[in-house]
Amino acid sequence: MLLWLLLLLLLALLAGTLLLRSQQELRSLSLPPLAPGFLHLFQPNLPTHLISLTRKLGPIYRLHYGLRDVVVLNSKQSIEEAMLRKWVDFAGRPQMLSCKLVCQRYPDLSLGDYSLLWKAHKKLTRLALLRGIRNSMELRVQQLTQEFCERLRAQAGGPLDLHKEFMLLTCSIICFLTFGNKSDTLVRSICSCVQDLMSAWDHWSIQILDMAPFLRFLPNPGIWRLKQIVETRDHIVEQQLRQHKDSLVAGQWRDMLDYMLQGVERPGKEPGSEQLQEGHVHMSVVDLFIGGTETTATTLSWAVAFLLHHPEIQQRLQEELDLQLGPDFPTSRLLYKDLKRLPLLSATIAEVLRLRPVVPLALPHRTIQPSRICGYDIPKDTIIIPNIQGANLDETVWERPHEFWPDRFLQPGQSPRELSFSCGARVCLGEPLARLELFVVLTHLLQAFTLLPLEGALPSLQPEPHRSVNLHIQPFQVRLQPRGLGAPCLGQGQCQ
Repeated sequence: MLLWLLLLLLLALLAGTLLLRSQQELRSLSLPPLAPGFLHLFQPNLPTHLISLTRKLGPIYRLHYGLRDVVVLNSKQSIEEAMLRKWVDFAGRPQMLSCKLVCQRYPDLSLGDYSLLWKAHKKLTRLALLRGIRNSMELRVQQLTQEFCERLRAQAGGPLDLHKEFMLLTCSIICFLTFGNKSDTLVRSICSCVQDLMSAWDHWSIQILDMAPFLRFLPNPGIWRLKQIVETRDHIVEQQLRQHKDSLVAGQWRDMLDYMLQGVERPGKEPGSEQLQEGHVHMSVVDLFIGGTETTATTLSWAVAFLLHHPEIQQRLQEELDLQLGPDFPTSRLLYKDLKRLPLLSATIAEVLRLRPVVPLALPHRTIQPSRICGYDIPKDTIIIPNIQGANLDETVWERPHEFWPDRFLQPGQSPRELSFSCGARVCLGEPLARLELFVVLTHLLQAFTLLPLEGALPSLQPEPHRSVNLHIQPFQVRLQPRGLGAPCLGQGQCQ
């Protein structure tokens, strides 16, 4: 017994010595200012709260996060300096408990730490996306969007929850591109699983584990629910992997999953080097669904909400489409490379992404070596939170930053690029696909319909107040009035 007490005393002395040494080292550094208080991360609208702290503390500061501090970057300049010019220093990812719960069995791409194997994983997924974009991806997105608009036409005139329709559309696009399968049963099961997974992961009972990991040893129904959803998710992906492996033909790629499966079978470049495994493909598929369904659907819903508030912009967009395409022109002939022919549509998409980045706080980064940003020292292993919404509303960069004003992007070279997909080594790999979908869906939707508010009730432009990884829009309904020759008027407004 005495031996155990002596051992505990020695451990306590050692921990105290290390803590004092760490504090002395930190005092010699020029660290960002520390915001007082411990409850900042429980604010209902966290990105906006973080922006408000910049008035007193400047664009870079520290917050208490459990027993450690995190550094928050709230300006475009600080984020670009860290993620672009010094990306090697900031490319790491902290291994938080909430993240480990959603990728228990396989190495994840979005949540994985920086390493040579992670770089190979990223390259494989990126090549699969680029190969698809070069080949048939845009054609498939066009076809699925045309089918989507045909289904909407059957529901025109009545109240419609477009967000649910957008979710099914974006999920069917990912299913078709990844699995070569767009069956309604598969799409709905994956769509439901993605929503359940994000809801469970966002819950306070899971997020608090990152601040106080010891709570995982207490009874927690949230952990059990999350594990059950992860098992369902993995079962769906594993079933598709088995089907593809059984029918795989060497050198032929029917979809992205075929391409990635053949990619992991290639030998490593160096003897003894770590090799990508099937588990990497598994998590690439998961990331494509998590990052490519609800996020894009929510951005489309925000675009509709802004256009309902600004019918003059909607009218200008339809005039631009009619001028370039004609009111009955088949939109499938307009390719994404022709986006310059629709400058207002391009500007509107950019403005929606700027004002409502679906992931307003980028996933946390970790410094893999000491660095310095805007005159402040950033020690190794510091957790970094880039506030994307803060960068997109930066008053030193944007004129009238809180106003929906697409025309700001119509003057070449006058307006910077928004950072809605982050930047640098950790930029969202699905950005090209997401921008393609936004272009195709809005082109088809606005050419086919006029968007009308339901009985004059405009949707709220304020996000849902609860804390979440994504910037959710409050539920609303819309009424669609068909356009084009022979389209019937529905009693409100004029047919165009």
